[in-house]
Amino acid sequence: MRLTLLLLLALCTSVSAQKLSPAKAKVVASIDSREGKLIDMSDKIWALAEVAFEEGESAKILADYAEEQGFRVERGVSEMPTAFIAEYGSGKPIIGILGEFDALPGISQKAQPTKAPLHTGAAGHGCGHNLFGVGSLGAAVAIKDAMDRGEIEGTIRYYGTPAEEKYFGKLYLARDGKFNDLDVCLDWHPSAKTSANVQSSLALVDFVVEFRGQAAHASSDPWNGRSASDAMELMSAGINAYREHVRPTVRIHTHMQQAGDVVNVVPDYAKYWVRVRDSKRDGMIPVWERVKKIAEGAAIMANVDYEISLVSGLHEVLVNRTGGRLLQDNMELLGGIEYTPAEIKFAYGIQKSTDKEQVGLDGSVQPFQETRENPGGGSTDVGDVSWLVPEIRLGVTTAPVGTPWHSWAVVACGGMSIGHKGMKYAAKALALTAYDLYQQPETVKAIREEFETRRGDAKYEAILPAAGPPIPGKKK
Repeated sequence: MRLTLLLLLALCTSVSAQKLSPAKAKVVASIDSREGKLIDMSDKIWALAEVAFEEGESAKILADYAEEQGFRVERGVSEMPTAFIAEYGSGKPIIGILGEFDALPGISQKAQPTKAPLHTGAAGHGCGHNLFGVGSLGAAVAIKDAMDRGEIEGTIRYYGTPAEEKYFGKLYLARDGKFNDLDVCLDWHPSAKTSANVQSSLALVDFVVEFRGQAAHASSDPWNGRSASDAMELMSAGINAYREHVRPTVRIHTHMQQAGDVVNVVPDYAKYWVRVRDSKRDGMIPVWERVKKIAEGAAIMANVDYEISLVSGLHEVLVNRTGGRLLQDNMELLGGIEYTPAEIKFAYGIQKSTDKEQVGLDGSVQPFQETRENPGGGSTDVGDVSWLVPEIRLGVTTAPVGTPWHSWAVVACGGMSIGHKGMKYAAKALALTAYDLYQQPETVKAIREEFETRRGDAKYEAILPAAGPPIPGKKK
């Protein structure tokens, strides 16, 4: 029964053109007319698979295209060589659209439903950011076309935001005030379902603990040594004991990055990467403080020195249901995504290879959801943007049901037509929603009023060290 249902959902129509107004049909046509170019850019970024702050060629592809379309492009924004802002039009309202384009290390994959790296050991777009960046830019260009036709007035601004997977590039833009004058901002993300995203995310903080002791021969005079790795193991034990006493919304992740080089030397240096999450920033901070005390205790027990360095941190997403409802209306105008038998077969292959039930693709538009208090899931630097400007968020099907995210399976789908269709759909849904914002000042006002109510008296402050972004190869 479930298999039959998902097959029917996958075969729903892609665009219900008879429901679109003539003006909105033109917005959709703008994206359709550029389909080949959008796919070409996405595939090039997919093949490049450049990781955090190393997305030089990927950023150039997007920025160059924006410039070709008449956008004013500022490159190297906020000390990040791969960040850029592309703007068109003038005056109010100013509508932003976010784009990402960084890949994940070690999951290179061919566009096929069985595991096979494109380049062994290389990176891959296991979160679909090759689709994300291009789809968002496609939406911005469609709005530019509407401005050129004289249908709407204002400013459209595309943000090329690097390093979402590791260093959270939007934080540096946020700290520099690059979002402060926006009226509304939109973004989307690849998913296994198509829905207006009115769920929050998890706040997090990343920090590194370095332990420094005294090296010694591990057999002939270990009493002369003070083991840094002992401290790291004690800290790990302390965190594991603490897990029993945190709220269900808390997550603590650790990575032992360095703990000596050879077995017969008491190691004098160890490096421990720790990430603390909670569904709310206010819940995350006390856990962070407790884990720092665990580091101090571990250093005392091992009789070593320690140092804690903040990497960065994220706020949870501040949901905007008024904006989500507007997006939902446009998604229902578009209808779902249609898949071919070959695409459904590809999806079955992905599910078989990842030991998931072979149920295919779900391209239907999901019902508008209630916003859960503690939704779980992951974290995103879009959360920080959402505390500065009302954020409208979208998820679009680019992979089969049950596909493991951040895996080779998502990479495979992002390099072929399943991913391409999701990217094109996202561009249309974002563009139609942005088009409404330019024509409906009363809706923009209602979105802003909800934003102000939800934010309350909270004052945004980026969780970042004082130094600039950690660009590879940059002198400190």
